[in-house]
Amino acid sequence: MALISADRERFPDTPWQLVETRYGTDGAGTLEALFALGNGHLGIRGAHWAAADAELPGSFINGLHEIWDIKHAENAFGFARTGQRILYIPDANNFTVVVDGENLSLAESEVLDYRRSVDFSTGIYECRITWQCRSGATVTTTERRAVGYESRGCLGISLEVDADRQISLDVTSAVINRQDQPVEDHSVHDPRRAGRHAGRVLLPVRLDGGDGSLRLSWEAAESKQRVGIAVDHWTSAGHQPFETVVDQDDSTVRYVLAVDAGDPFRLEKTVSYAAGPTVQDPDVDAAAVAEEALRPVDSIFAESMAHYRGYWATSDIVVEGGRPGLQQAIRWNLFQLAQATARADVAGIPAKGVTGSGYEGHYFWDQEVYLLPYLTYTNPDGARQVLEFRHGMLPEARIRAKELSVDGALFPWRTINGLEASAYYAAGTAQFHIAAAIAFATNRYLWATGDAGFRDGMGAELLIETARMWISLGFFGKDGLFHIHGVTGPDEYTAVVNDNLYTNVMARFNLRAAAALGHAGITHEERQLWEAAANRMQLPFDDRMQVHSQDNDFMTLEAWDWTTPRSKYPLLLHFHPLVIYRHQVLKQADTVLAMFLQWQDFTAEEKQRAFDFYDPITTGDSTLSACVQGIMAAEVGYSREALDHFTNAAFIDLDNTHGNTIDGVHIASTGGVWSSLVCGFAGMRDQGPVPYFDPRLPAEWEGLTFHLKIRGRLLLVQLAAGFITLTVQDGGPLEVDVRGQRLTVGNEPVRVPLEPVAEPEPTVFPSGLPTASIPVVRGNS
Repeated sequence: MALISADRERFPDTPWQLVETRYGTDGAGTLEALFALGNGHLGIRGAHWAAADAELPGSFINGLHEIWDIKHAENAFGFARTGQRILYIPDANNFTVVVDGENLSLAESEVLDYRRSVDFSTGIYECRITWQCRSGATVTTTERRAVGYESRGCLGISLEVDADRQISLDVTSAVINRQDQPVEDHSVHDPRRAGRHAGRVLLPVRLDGGDGSLRLSWEAAESKQRVGIAVDHWTSAGHQPFETVVDQDDSTVRYVLAVDAGDPFRLEKTVSYAAGPTVQDPDVDAAAVAEEALRPVDSIFAESMAHYRGYWATSDIVVEGGRPGLQQAIRWNLFQLAQATARADVAGIPAKGVTGSGYEGHYFWDQEVYLLPYLTYTNPDGARQVLEFRHGMLPEARIRAKELSVDGALFPWRTINGLEASAYYAAGTAQFHIAAAIAFATNRYLWATGDAGFRDGMGAELLIETARMWISLGFFGKDGLFHIHGVTGPDEYTAVVNDNLYTNVMARFNLRAAAALGHAGITHEERQLWEAAANRMQLPFDDRMQVHSQDNDFMTLEAWDWTTPRSKYPLLLHFHPLVIYRHQVLKQADTVLAMFLQWQDFTAEEKQRAFDFYDPITTGDSTLSACVQGIMAAEVGYSREALDHFTNAAFIDLDNTHGNTIDGVHIASTGGVWSSLVCGFAGMRDQGPVPYFDPRLPAEWEGLTFHLKIRGRLLLVQLAAGFITLTVQDGGPLEVDVRGQRLTVGNEPVRVPLEPVAEPEPTVFPSGLPTASIPVVRGNS
C-alpha cells in the first residue's frame, strides 16, 4: 500500500521538503528511513527522540562493521568465508522529557499539534509538537538536527521546550549503545533485510564523562574496528546538569529546572564521531580524536545549509508541468543521493547509504552502474574517490581471482572490507559482471573528465586487471566464437548460465577499453588476444523470436505462470530458487540494461524487440528495474510506459512499494531516478565521440532542466516541447550531438528544434513454445 502519495493531507506535496503533519503509528520504521539525515560518512535515522515513539532508531558510519565466520551447511573450495555487517554505532538522538511529572511521548500523551519535516534546501530535520499536559500546561517541543559537511563526523541537535505557564521540567539526554539492533534476525525470512549479531559486538575502551560532557569509545569484538564519540551540552540559561552518568550502553546527562512561561529552555547537543584508519591504532584515543573535531551546533547547521546551497545550484532537476508531488519526489531522491555520497570520501557507497542496515551495509555493483553516472556528472571528484576505493581493493581482488582460477582481479559481489561476503554463490560470486561494471564506471569517468592522471595510473590498472580476468574466464569454442560460461547476469532469477548476453556485452566493452589503452604493461600479444575475444564475442540471438536471448538457454525455459497472485511476489520469498531458475521470468532488467549501457552496439529495432519481449516478463521484484525499463521505453518511443516506469521508480521508497524501506533507502534506485531524467527523457548518452542527446520529453510535461559537469564545463540543459536549449555556463565551448547534428555550444544558448517522436507499433511475438505445433499422440483408452 502506498505511503506518502496515498495521504497528501498527512504528507503534503511541498516541493522542497518532506513534511508529516499528523502523527501515525503506521509505517513508523519506514518514515525513520525517509526522514534520515546523512553525509555519506555519518547517518542518523529519522526516529523520534522518545524511546516509546521509535521503531528502529540508530546511527551509522559508512564502513564501520563487524565480521564473523560464515558457517556453510555444506562447504566447498572458494566459498565466502567472512561475513560483514554494518554496525549500529552508539546513538546520540535520545531524550526523555518529563513535564510536571508526565513523561511526554506520542504514544501516550495528548498531542494538540504536530509537524515534522526534512528540508532538502538546508539538510535540516525539524519536529515541532504541541502537547496538552495532564497538569494543564500547554507545552511545545522543537527538535532540530543536522549533520556536518566540513566536519563530516559531527552531528548537531537542539531541543527547545516552551510552555504557556511555569512548569517543572526534567530532561535527560542520552547516548545509547544499541548493541543488538535489530531485535531479531529479519534476514531469516527476507534476505534483503538486516541480520542480527549473535553476541555482544562493541566492547568499551574508554568511558569518561562529567559536567554534561561525555568521552566514550568502543572496539568491535571481531573486526577490532574502533569508534569514539565526544558529546558536549549547552543550555540557554547556563543551567548546570543535575547529573552525568557514564555507562557502556546508556550514558546520560540530566537537567532538572523550572521553566517560566515565555522563557523557553533550549538544550544544544553537539556530537562528534571518530572512526576509520586514524583511530585503529590501540595507542590512539578515539574519543580524544572525536573531541578535537567537536563543533558548536550552530556551526554544524551552517555547514549543512552552505553545502546544500552549493549542491542545488548545479544538481537540481526541475520538471515543469508534472503531476502534483512529482517534483517533491524527484528532489527527495536527489537529496538522498547527496546524503549517501557527499562526504563518503575514499569509500564505497552502501546499498542503503547510511540510512539503515539493509543489505548489511555492503557495497555492490550498484555503485558503479547506478550511482557513478550521477556522481560523474555532478560531483566528479566524488566519482574518482569511489574508483580509488575500488582500486584499493585490488590486492584482495587478485587473491580472489586465483581462488576462482582466473587471472587479473575478481572483485567481490558484496563486501565492505574487500573480501567476498556473499554466502550464496549462484546469485553472488557468479555475478562476474561486477568486474565490467567497475571498468565501465572507470571508462565513463575518464571520458567525462579527461583525467589523464587517473587514466595513466589507477584507471589503467582497473581496466587491465578486469580485462585479464575476462580473457581467462572465457574461451574460444569450436565455433570460433568467444564464450563465457557459468555466470549469473543482473537478473538473479536466472542463475549460473552460459553466455549471458549482458555479461558478454559488458565483457566485450571491457576488453576493448583495455586494448585501447596506450599502457606499457600491455603486451602486443595480450592486446591482440583481447581484441580477438571482443570481436568474436558470442551474443545469443533467437532466430525464431528475432530477439537477443538473455543467455544461450533462456528461450528454451518454461514460461512463468502469470496467474500467480500478487501476494506471492517478490518470488524470491515464496519459491525455491530452482523453481524460479527453470522458468522464463526476470527479477530485473538484464538484456535491456545491456542495450542501454552499450547503446551504440544495437539497432533501434533490436532495442524495441528486446524491450517488447522482456518488459512483460519482468516482475520488478528488484528496485533496480523500473528506472532502466523506463529509460529504454523512452528511447523506443513508448511515452506512456516510460513515464509509468519512471513514476514507479521515483516513489519506490516514498511509498515503500517493496516493503523493505524500513531498513534504509534504496540508494541505487535514487541514482536510477537521476539517470531516468537525464538519460531517459533528455536522451543523454556518453562514451561516444561527443555527448549525445536524443530527447523524449513526456507530453504531460512542459519542461525539464538540469546541469551536467562535462570535461571541466558546466552545461545547462533545458528541454521544452519541440526544442532543446544548451548553454555552457562555466568553461570553454563544448561540442555535442543532438540527434545526429553536431553543434558547438558556448556561453550563448543554442536552441535546437526537435521533431516529435512517433510511437512504434509494438512487436507481436510468436505464441507458444516451438513444440506447441506438435500433435498430441493419444493411446487407445
